[in-house]
Amino acid sequence: MTHLRIGIDVGGTNTDAVVVDQDGAVIASTKAATTPDPSLGIRSALDAVVQGVDKSVITQAMLGTTHPANAIIRRRDLEPVGVLRLAAPSSLAVRPGAAWPRDLHATVIGPAEIIRGGFEYDGREIAPLDEDAVRRFAAACVGKVQSLAITSAFAPASFDHEQRAGEIVAAEVGDALRVGLSHQVGSIGMLERENATILNAALFGVAQAVVDGFHAALASHGLNVESYLTQNDGTLMTSDEAVRLPILTVGSGPTNSMRGACALAGLSDALVIDVGGTSADVGILVDGFPRESSAAVEVGGVRTNFRMPDLISIGLGGGTIVSMEDGSVTVGPDSVGYRVITEALINGGSTLTLSDISTAGGRLSGFGDSGRVADLDPAVVEGALAWVDEQVQILSERMKASRQSLPLIAVGGGSHLVPDHVPGVAEVIRPAHHAVANAFGAAIAEASGAVDRVYRYESEGREKCLDDAKQLAVDAAVRSGADPDQVRITSVVEVPMSYLPGQGCRVQVKAAGPLASTGA
Repeated sequence: MTHLRIGIDVGGTNTDAVVVDQDGAVIASTKAATTPDPSLGIRSALDAVVQGVDKSVITQAMLGTTHPANAIIRRRDLEPVGVLRLAAPSSLAVRPGAAWPRDLHATVIGPAEIIRGGFEYDGREIAPLDEDAVRRFAAACVGKVQSLAITSAFAPASFDHEQRAGEIVAAEVGDALRVGLSHQVGSIGMLERENATILNAALFGVAQAVVDGFHAALASHGLNVESYLTQNDGTLMTSDEAVRLPILTVGSGPTNSMRGACALAGLSDALVIDVGGTSADVGILVDGFPRESSAAVEVGGVRTNFRMPDLISIGLGGGTIVSMEDGSVTVGPDSVGYRVITEALINGGSTLTLSDISTAGGRLSGFGDSGRVADLDPAVVEGALAWVDEQVQILSERMKASRQSLPLIAVGGGSHLVPDHVPGVAEVIRPAHHAVANAFGAAIAEASGAVDRVYRYESEGREKCLDDAKQLAVDAAVRSGADPDQVRITSVVEVPMSYLPGQGCRVQVKAAGPLASTGA
């Protein structure tokens, strides 16, 4: 029996949707304008994409969304969070959120306390957990915040204190407070992991609203299906997991496009540029997955350390405004965004955008009335396109890891701006359905799991430690919805901590596999 999937990606400008079969062939696709209420944009996209499709054979739906990321960037809809750090008597000199932007700190961080607890890198206690202090803090937070972020020193080495603190909070206040634990969110580096955990807890309400809107949109079309959200690394997590760990979805938009580009072009190693209405993102695919950033990631001005793709972004899109200043052409950074469909010259508007420039230069056709830009100054068109070409070349060179020439896959609604030839690039590829590569990437994504822990090889032995880490990663992938019989280890990284005794080693393992379909 044929099974179909729906992939939806809610971007800042468009909400794209596709229907694909079990072989990854696109059955239908559409683009709709993104709306302030995500469920309305999703419903509009669904209205178009399921027309003429047998809904009874649609069994799964995947959603990628920028709403959690936008909530942090715009400081909107975030909930205040109680912050409990288990690390005293260490770390007392630096308070939670000490380096946060003032406006975000005032919005998010509520009561905060550092109490006794936590571990050394090898699992030895810094101090016994102060359980009475956990009870007092939880009781004091009721009515002031709706969630707690609990962080323990070296939680990746041992998270017993975090789990125990979570159990105490649940026993003390029940459902009055939702709890986020740092070992589920970040990796080594307590302050960055604590920051990620606080942001994660602040997004609980946003994530719930997104998932509820997603489910409501599906239900309005009579679709009773398994639902998933896409993660920063290009894989899936269940809707329930997304509500619990929304911070792991904030970079999913560009990643969906990269994974979709990879599958549509039939390549596993390539550069990818995703050009939308406002911005362009450039990344690199290695063995079919986006290369992860090795540097600490800042989200909304906050330094974190969870998994994020290695990307370079620039204000270059179809809605980017072009102007003349002092006799020279200026491009961006301002953009009309999704309003390009009404404000661009080719669509009867009064704003000169890169879509107009692309049309006048012969790169874009079939979008608006080309006659409206027939009289554009050729020098303006040439100057704007030269700027675009230079930026694409610079971004491609910056992202390359070696002198090897890689193909460049151009996707997104604004990919018409990418020239057919880019110096230093093997070839420019525009695969079929490239305009909805983000939604396609969501539709064909796999489920995954990851583990990042510190092991002592001296006491347990290297092979036993690696086997344990691999099993934990496989278990996490299965919890995310992967078929237990098809999960595979995709990455094993060992980082010896040679400056510490006991042959301490940081072990990072990732596992992924196709979804286990049980039907709707």
